[in-house]
Amino acid sequence: MVKKILVIIGLCLLGGYLIFAAFFFERKPQDKICNQFEIVVNNEDTDRFIEIADLEKDIDAKGLNPYGKQLKEVNTLAIQEALLANKLIKSAEVFITSGGGIRAVIIERIPILRVIPSAGESYYIDKDGEKMPLSSHNTAYLPIATGEIKDELAKTDLYKFALFLCKDEFWNAQIEQIVVQPKDEVTLITRIGNQEVLMGKLDNVESKLDRLKKFYTQALPATGWNRYTKINLKYDKQVVGTKR
Repeated sequence: MVKKILVIIGLCLLGGYLIFAAFFFERKPQDKICNQFEIVVNNEDTDRFIEIADLEKDIDAKGLNPYGKQLKEVNTLAIQEALLANKLIKSAEVFITSGGGIRAVIIERIPILRVIPSAGESYYIDKDGEKMPLSSHNTAYLPIATGEIKDELAKTDLYKFALFLCKDEFWNAQIEQIVVQPKDEVTLITRIGNQEVLMGKLDNVESKLDRLKKFYTQALPATGWNRYTKINLKYDKQVVGTKR
């Protein structure tokens, strides 16, 4: 009987301690003063389009710098939203560290195509197919799309074409410029060879470029790279060259 009573008392004491510990250790960090504010850029790519100093200035300007404040007064959600207002940032996580600081971990958006429309400002299309502003700190060396480019075309056909180029080392190195003509027809400017490549619409891209690659490897070595002014891939299963 005494043993049972001791067991019950022990369990009650243990339960009380656990409740106290949970409350104490949960609340105690919140009473601390923030001793550090750190922004970390966790890049998937080596290029960086954001300067941490600029982000810190922006947080300061909005009165959100947590340094020196009690942790319980720090609005981590507001800091996160302020960071995400920068359109170069894909995601941001803001949290309290075990050392009593605030850390913001951000991931930058990755551009895959630069768009220079005949009307309007230049921008990038990122890996998710969204418009991304240019950076004042860095320029990405990517294929360039120029001409009569509407947002819808940039986010659909041009985006899909840019994704294809990202995955194909040969064509990513070879295609320098994508010129959008009226009716959304496309002409390619390549790094090797002094001719325009007429793609037509950006459909059946892989098939068209396979034909062009065969033309490069089988026909041009015999005729010379400068024999043609235009190479037309619009017609199914054909490559039509226009001689100089």
